[in-house]
Amino acid sequence: MASLPRAPFPPDPVRGAAAVALVATTAEVLAHPELDERLLAPWERRRLAGIRVPARRDDVVAARLLLRLCASRVTGLPPDAVEPAQRCPGCGRDGHGRPYLPDHPELGVSYSHADGLAAAAVGPGPVGIDVEPLARRPGPLSVLRRMLPKDEVDAARAGPDPGPALLRLWVRREALYKAGFEGGFGGGFEAGRDDVRLTAWTDHRRAAVVALAGADGALAPALSSGPAPLPVSSGPAPPSGR
Repeated sequence: MASLPRAPFPPDPVRGAAAVALVATTAEVLAHPELDERLLAPWERRRLAGIRVPARRDDVVAARLLLRLCASRVTGLPPDAVEPAQRCPGCGRDGHGRPYLPDHPELGVSYSHADGLAAAAVGPGPVGIDVEPLARRPGPLSVLRRMLPKDEVDAARAGPDPGPALLRLWVRREALYKAGFEGGFGGGFEAGRDDVRLTAWTDHRRAAVVALAGADGALAPALSSGPAPLPVSSGPAPPSGR
């Protein structure tokens, strides 16, 4: 699916907007004219100080900035007016855990980053997104059997090319988990719910596998939208939207 169009910034938030999800390389995000590390909140910059590997730090920055761009497209606000927060449901403390938008409690938000890739999604209700490099192979098998449906793991391993099949299963599970379906497959999508939409695709231009989960009615317009360019940098590959 191609990227979503660049939207103007109206003075008031857009009500009833559908979900927006974007995938890009870290380099594309960091080169985007609307995005800059200075948009991050002080608590986010404090967390960045603890990341010692520069490439990983860049990935984290890119994912958090891409989240602001998605929220901008949904709400109509400029990226510098978007203020995400995080709260851990386990300890109840702020600064880590599931992200959310304090000023827009009706919207779900999610982001992901991995080895030079970033993804983010914002939309009505629960939303979860996950991205992994196409060449990554999840494992070990004992972990996969514990975290994923055993019959699907066995079916993937029995196929001619089990690595990509297992990776797709993994990103799907992560997207469901991030959307708040705590049990992954067993706790949401395969538990008989017909209000959950889950899709996975390969972004060949960025060598990435992506999965997106959320409320069916909210995701449908974004998933069916037609192609439109959204250049993130002067490079040849615009970010993919879903």
